[in-house]
Amino acid sequence: MLIETSKRLAQQAYEQILELILSGEAEPGEMLTERRLAETLDVSRTPIRDALLMLESEGLLKRHGSRGLQVKQMRIEDYMEVLQIRLMLEPEAARLAAGHIPADTLEDLRQRLQDILADAQKGTARPDRETVRAVDDGLHGAIANMAGNAHLAQIIHSLRRQTQIFDLRSMPERLTSTCQEHLTLIDLLEQGKSDEAAEAMREHLDHVRASIIRRLTPQ
Repeated sequence: MLIETSKRLAQQAYEQILELILSGEAEPGEMLTERRLAETLDVSRTPIRDALLMLESEGLLKRHGSRGLQVKQMRIEDYMEVLQIRLMLEPEAARLAAGHIPADTLEDLRQRLQDILADAQKGTARPDRETVRAVDDGLHGAIANMAGNAHLAQIIHSLRRQTQIFDLRSMPERLTSTCQEHLTLIDLLEQGKSDEAAEAMREHLDHVRASIIRRLTPQ
């Protein structure tokens, strides 16, 4: 029971610190210390320590000697290298996962994407960062997890975290097209069309890469 409670607290701390990083509240280059985070998040230092180790293993934090962990500063070259690896791995994961993801999982993701699209077409407020990230994580995570290779799933998860700062709030022009690309991918996965799902994932990631290049390249 104590172990499960510890894991739950560490996961909660992880989500809170991750949001600080992805929202930009914890800026690239900023030092994160257990003591200050424990005070800010009002939790003990043990789950903070575990959460920081998780984020370090995902490449979002970089150890800086005895001073602690620093929010990693990503150069455009870093993003492009990570995306290049994702382009090698995630289409194959989609190929392997096609026809194996539970139908109710795909239907839930389809409905949530349709809701986001409906709100966008009505001109209502954009979904918050957590809503967008949850759907994105849900689909890409399901694909990685159902590819049948736990090591591949872990690598994809880590790589996605490193590019996730460029979410749909950072690139609002991608909201509608991303949802549509995801819906197409869901249909192909549901139908078990392996080759087509792999190609749809490749095209999706190509579009993400092009958007990040536009965002990071001085005009």
